[in-house]
Amino acid sequence: MSADTAKKKVRIRKAPQTMRERAAVASVEKPTKRRHKVTRQVKTTLKSSTRPVKMVVAKRPKLPKNKTTLALGKIFRPLKKVLRWLAPTYFINSWHEVRQVTWPSRRETWRLTLAVFIFSIIFGLAAYGVDSVLDKIFKTFVLK
Repeated sequence: MSADTAKKKVRIRKAPQTMRERAAVASVEKPTKRRHKVTRQVKTTLKSSTRPVKMVVAKRPKLPKNKTTLALGKIFRPLKKVLRWLAPTYFINSWHEVRQVTWPSRRETWRLTLAVFIFSIIFGLAAYGVDSVLDKIFKTFVLK
């Protein structure tokens, strides 16, 4: 063996950056001479890192302004205020959060349900065992 292969340096591999880390680095980096010019990679990173926020904040498409839509707008404006009073912002935001949840499949749901039942049975048997042992001890020593 030669001296070169014996003294080989160990390479340390860094984990790749996450999308949020890339976005944070891109926002902290010094701007170039042209401030409006941003690389395509940074744009893509920023787009994908803010996508969940945009889904919540996304607005509905606006209706065209004509006589019918203006009249309907005047009719439904008070109704909108009543609905806002009936369904506060908390419930609306909660609904948006629920829609973002990744729900388990039917198979996973059955597995988890079965696990809960098995755990409940085991825990109930353990509680029954401890209770019966303590009951016997209480009857023999205290009620003697």
